[in-house]
Amino acid sequence: MATPVTIYGPPLSTAVSRVLATLMEKDVPFHLVPIDLSKGEQKKPEYLKIQPFGQVPAFKDESITLFESRAICRYICDKYADKGNRSLYGTDILSKANIDQWVETDGQTFGPPSGDLVHDLLFSSVPVDEALIKKNVDKLAKVLDIYEQKLGQTRFLAGDEFSFADLSHLPNGDYLVNSTDKGYLFTSRKNVNRWWTEISNRESWKKVLEMRKNA
Repeated sequence: MATPVTIYGPPLSTAVSRVLATLMEKDVPFHLVPIDLSKGEQKKPEYLKIQPFGQVPAFKDESITLFESRAICRYICDKYADKGNRSLYGTDILSKANIDQWVETDGQTFGPPSGDLVHDLLFSSVPVDEALIKKNVDKLAKVLDIYEQKLGQTRFLAGDEFSFADLSHLPNGDYLVNSTDKGYLFTSRKNVNRWWTEISNRESWKKVLEMRKNA
């Protein structure tokens, strides 16, 4: 039996939950080490050996260590290509490139305004800056307008099969839709709402949400 991989970090973290959802989709056994950020466990010398920036997640697979959630997810998809959802990260060079362009869009275009909104509305310890909130809402709205057009052409972002491109959007999207008053950014757009409803009801994501509740 294969040794379970290890993921370090709390399930409440968007980056950690991205990796957890990928592990669930790929049916890869794992062990979760819930790093307590409030106690500064991510800055301890032992942890810094595997995550030199003192952030979460970190990942270990036997002698291999990795950090940065999207890199970890790609590694999982490639190493365990024959397990679980085999098409999660494509099955050929073109499908992988198509998925990657949307994963990069998540990281570079969707991620910054959505991540800032999640942080400022749910996790920040300082008063909300309404001007900054509006700025990020406007940015995200423009991104989702493009998604609305794309999702009018295909069922999912990278085509007609669910992929890592869609999964990567789940962590920030879930917080915005279910824990803030900004969910209308998704639900008011017909195609985005249809897409969001489908991807957020994946069994893999439901398991991640259950882990969050029990954290």
